Amino acid sequence: MADVRKIAFNTLYRVLHKEAYSALALNSAIKDSNLSKVDASFLSHLVYGVLERKILIDYIIAQYSKIKPKKIENKTLIILELGVFQLLFMDKVPSNAAVDECVKLSKKVGAYKSSGFINAVLRNFVRADLKYSLPDKNDLENFLGIKYSCPEFLVKKWLEQYGEANTIGILEGLAKRPPLTIRVNTLKTTKEKLAKDLRECGVKVSDVVFLENALNIDDTGSIENLPSFKKGEFYIQDSASQLCCEMLDAKPYDVVCDVCSAPGGKSIYSAIRMENKGKIYSFDLYEHKINLIKESANRLSVDIIDAEVRDALSKDVPLPACDKLICDVPCSGFGIIRRKPEIRYKKATIIDNLPLLQYSILCVNADMLSSGGVLVYSTCTLCDEENIDIVNRFLREHKEFVPEPLQLPSGFERFFDEPDNVLTLLPFKGMSDGFFIAKFRKVACDD
Repeated sequence: MADVRKIAFNTLYRVLHKEAYSALALNSAIKDSNLSKVDASFLSHLVYGVLERKILIDYIIAQYSKIKPKKIENKTLIILELGVFQLLFMDKVPSNAAVDECVKLSKKVGAYKSSGFINAVLRNFVRADLKYSLPDKNDLENFLGIKYSCPEFLVKKWLEQYGEANTIGILEGLAKRPPLTIRVNTLKTTKEKLAKDLRECGVKVSDVVFLENALNIDDTGSIENLPSFKKGEFYIQDSASQLCCEMLDAKPYDVVCDVCSAPGGKSIYSAIRMENKGKIYSFDLYEHKINLIKESANRLSVDIIDAEVRDALSKDVPLPACDKLICDVPCSGFGIIRRKPEIRYKKATIIDNLPLLQYSILCVNADMLSSGGVLVYSTCTLCDEENIDIVNRFLREHKEFVPEPLQLPSGFERFFDEPDNVLTLLPFKGMSDGFFIAKFRKVACDD
């Protein structure tokens, strides 16, 4: 029988102290341990549960421990976090069992000396009926940061950028599990037929109201085993990323360049929208990522994508002449915290060097765009330094570009006032990831 709690401990240790990505570490653990569906679900709940609530859980531990969490040995702290999570958020796990299993776990992972300490902290929490206090609401940044387990620097940034109501909406949205959104491959099927086929396989299906060929799915089991997946009738892509592709507005026989393409969702979306007619050049820095793009395109029977290795900062490798250019640049990722909860624990300094990199990628590739061409700049973050500040600087320093208004879907409302060539998507009600889109048109060449 698999020791799921020990596997959860090892996975969390890899993510928190070895810089592993949560999704990859979790998938690897499930595969290597050959877990049943029930055990895999329990493992996912434990790992994501701790990662999504670590700041709150550590705040609670501090109320029942004589040692501050920052000074508690790493292995011991992870076990305590697993214990508090089970006690507070997993009703089906009896309190005594949760405590006893954590004590046993400490011995299994070599934290023998901490077993008594772990037992005492968790028993104290149980005897207090799992009660805990939050910071004073008058200290709004600290209160929201602890309540929603979000770094205080990020809460402060969002309060300044978006105001209190929008910030709370963001935090509540990021606290929810993200929907699993797919894009229908209309080269092979229709939205209606795909939805019917998926339902016949026991999959729950619902519409994405602002996208014509997108669906949210649930209760999928192993997606790779679904007949419609094997036949290449859909691929996974969040609705925010799909909307970004809609704003690009690629048409049949266009030539499109996607300069930071991997894993290739935007290239593939554009190819399908173009009815597999025209040409798409997909570039990325690493060969293994290029291979992922090629594999996806092959499964989906998309053959207009030419995927090649290219450094997006290279001026020595010019882009092919193109009508549309996508710059989906590397970013801090704060709009996708609900998908990658470990992003919560990045330091504020992560933002320091990114704007220069992003602006450089934008400028290098924009200079190669044909006159009259359209450029879309995007990120999956919610930081002005990486978004609107770069847009404003780009327009100031590149007079050959003008803002190109976005044609938003019917009934789609912005979250706040902003220029008509940009769109900030906030993860309200779990609708989409946090995302930023800006569109420009090149009206004249430098020469």
